[in-house]
Amino acid sequence: MDWGRFAQQMAAMARDLLAQDSVGATLERITTSATELVAGCDAAGILVLHDSQVESFAPTDRVVVDSDRLQARLGEGPCFDAARSGTGERVYRIADLTVEHQRWPAYAPQAHELGLGSMMGFLLFTEDEDLGALNLYSRKPGAFGEASELAGWLLASHAAVAFSSARTHAQMEQAVATRHAIGEAMGILMGRHHLSEEQAFDVLRRYSQENNVKLREVARRVCEKGGLS
Repeated sequence: MDWGRFAQQMAAMARDLLAQDSVGATLERITTSATELVAGCDAAGILVLHDSQVESFAPTDRVVVDSDRLQARLGEGPCFDAARSGTGERVYRIADLTVEHQRWPAYAPQAHELGLGSMMGFLLFTEDEDLGALNLYSRKPGAFGEASELAGWLLASHAAVAFSSARTHAQMEQAVATRHAIGEAMGILMGRHHLSEEQAFDVLRRYSQENNVKLREVARRVCEKGGLS
């Protein structure tokens, strides 16, 4: 492993991650970087758990999605475990999927049937939150050694910060857009029905609660149709 060259590539990747204009683009750059920077990595993806439901993000190959779905169905696997918060471990590695594994006895042989030889999972986390897992795959057994694991861990550390930052930025943009839409909808109701600001907002709030529709969706309808009728 040429660590000097790796450091230069990581620095370039870190700058590139911050330049992405969406969460999706950031995640795609992370997984693409994994295949470029980590020796032996043929495919990569990000797995996020919502309770027991699995979501696959930015897969570089179909086998990533197939592996995630397999782990979700079996309820076991290194990526599945890495995406769980509170387990204490940050890195999971299966060096050879062609042999039996006590920890993942059902997943390992079926993953090998998908064409996988070895894999690693890294928890994506910051000081405040667990975000999911960055998962690296190789079609060859024994492809990932200690150097690959260290490179993957360094990549995952940068990726977690970029992922968290991109998601926070997206949430802020959505909040601003929602507030703008609500303000516009209130203005429409105030003009059409001679309401005060408080009364107009109360109309939107009541409609949202009574019809189980999010407030931003109610505001969007008012803006598009000029009212709630």
